[in-house]
Amino acid sequence: MALIVQKYGGTSVGNPERIKNVAKRIAKFQAQGHQVVVVVSAMSGETNKLIALAKEVQANPDPRELDMIMSTGEQVTIGLLAMALKDIGCQAKSYTGGQVKVLTDSTHTKARILSIDEANMRRDLDAGNVVVVAGFQGVDADGNITTLGRGGSDTSGVALAAALKADECQIYTDVDGVYTTDPRVVPEAKKLDTITFEEMLEMASLGSKVLQIRSVEFAGKYKVKLRVLSSFQDEGEGTLITVEEDKNMEQPIISGIAFNRDEAKLTVLGVPDKPGIAYQILGAIADANIDVDMIIQNVGHDSTTDFSFTVNRGEYAKAQSILETVKAELGAREVTGDNKICKVSAVGVGMRSHPGVASKMFKALADEGINIQMISTSEIKISVVLDEKYLELAVRVLHRTFGLDQ
Repeated sequence: MALIVQKYGGTSVGNPERIKNVAKRIAKFQAQGHQVVVVVSAMSGETNKLIALAKEVQANPDPRELDMIMSTGEQVTIGLLAMALKDIGCQAKSYTGGQVKVLTDSTHTKARILSIDEANMRRDLDAGNVVVVAGFQGVDADGNITTLGRGGSDTSGVALAAALKADECQIYTDVDGVYTTDPRVVPEAKKLDTITFEEMLEMASLGSKVLQIRSVEFAGKYKVKLRVLSSFQDEGEGTLITVEEDKNMEQPIISGIAFNRDEAKLTVLGVPDKPGIAYQILGAIADANIDVDMIIQNVGHDSTTDFSFTVNRGEYAKAQSILETVKAELGAREVTGDNKICKVSAVGVGMRSHPGVASKMFKALADEGINIQMISTSEIKISVVLDEKYLELAVRVLHRTFGLDQ
């Protein structure tokens, strides 16, 4: 009999009926003799409502008080789920992050977990309870309520599974697993039975919305077996995210095609070609807390060079205004930008042992007349920046080129 941590997202607990269905699912696992810890999100849309409420009172809500407000969403869900379980004859006990003692740092609205005290949970599990824990939240050393940032309930689930040394962490969501790409773009996309942590990490960072990236990092670090399942289907094994095993070595070269629409590109033209320029440009961007993704510096001519990088589309205007200031300081010629681009990536651990993946990818795009603006690679991924209008065509073509529809 196993110790299982299950995490249910906002859509899975979106109304009382769905909460009752989740309770029935949990009861089945407990009836099989498993010990179950359940982590839940706020009901779908609830966190957004709470943030909007805060903004009506204070235009830029105080981070400490915002955490106080946002954490109530999950508190409602844990109480309702514990009631639903008791109603069908299951012993259950609900806990906020603070009651479990999920200790975090003090970075309000995007705190990081430092430690978890599992003693109370173990005692309740041994007494035959289902333990229901509020995701997305914890407390700092001074007892202030903190939240873990968007999608933080995934991280809560994985962290609890690591602390309890659970046999498996099951993430229930509105899809029944991890697919080779988004089935809404490519109807022929296939569900993967297994995927490695490395691949999932790349997929999550490159735009696959199935799992929050921090939760995958956490699971990989602590070797927590992760399984993605649908909360709306009773059957199916979902997708197991696991450490790469020898028996999987001959798996497909490419496991999936990820993409991200929220990209924008900025270029500083005619900057002096001398040491320290990259730092002067990107230092100012970093100081504004803007994440930079791809970076390209062209070969210098006449003692000047062009410097390009990509940022999240939401940060485009802010980054552009910073660069206008930097341009004057550097004596650069011009700042140009494009917020109608996208990033498409091929991901797979099989790339390590199979040469020619890049050329195959570039040929497939060229054959469709799709121009590549920027390229970035790692050991297990190749990403390209394209004009946004080619996104769906590029994803479909690459999915077919690498045989993912087979």
